[in-house]
Amino acid sequence: MKIAISGKGGVGKTLLASLLSKTFAESGYSVLAIDADPDANLAANLGFPDPDKITPISELSDVIEERVGAKPGTSGSYFRLNPKVDDLVDKYASRQGNIRLLVMGRIKRGGTGCYCPEGALVQALLSHLLLQREDVVILDMEAGIEHLTRGTARGVDRLIVVVEPGRRSIETAQRIFELAQDLNIKAIGVVGNKIHTQEQNDFIRNSLPSVEFLGFIPYDEAIIDADLANRSVTESSLPAITEVKKIYQTLISDAKKKKQ
Repeated sequence: MKIAISGKGGVGKTLLASLLSKTFAESGYSVLAIDADPDANLAANLGFPDPDKITPISELSDVIEERVGAKPGTSGSYFRLNPKVDDLVDKYASRQGNIRLLVMGRIKRGGTGCYCPEGALVQALLSHLLLQREDVVILDMEAGIEHLTRGTARGVDRLIVVVEPGRRSIETAQRIFELAQDLNIKAIGVVGNKIHTQEQNDFIRNSLPSVEFLGFIPYDEAIIDADLANRSVTESSLPAITEVKKIYQTLISDAKKKKQ
């Protein structure tokens, strides 16, 4: 199963990605957690030791030059768009139990609109992860779905858009739905987060009347306290953990129905 998670900045994409990663891992799956958000926090949320010391793929200068054929930071030059990437997970992923983690770093574009060498390597790796790996892949993206191309979108089993009670969050979600339609992504679900009241739940449902809701994660101060104390959020909030386990069951059930 390949799951891409998007939404407005700050709505809780990384919280959902970390809790889903842990739930799949605890259920016996081999999980590849991919942090593709420039504001990389997935390692810390998952409780990986020394998250600041994890080098993003886009900063592996020697590897980029070797595989792509051009130095990082260059643009307008010729380089390979289909570099060898199938060994990068084993070489560079951090591991904790059944979860392996890769931090992608920023995907940049050169002045001509073409991908720069580091972007080409990251894009090729994402394509490999979404189209060829047998693991459960959970992709924590920045706002929008710019990391996905028409090719890689074919490998996404579920696009989950996280929203919070608020107009800007809803507007961002609607833009993501439009982009997803352009990429022919049909399996889209919404998760509400930071829900204080039933009125906020109703606001999100009424604002997005034609989408599938996978669940609603209640607001919990324990998540903020864990972040302030630099603790993993995956064990901080029983209400959030309980709701994400329900979302996990829905995802598994839907996947089984598709196979029948």
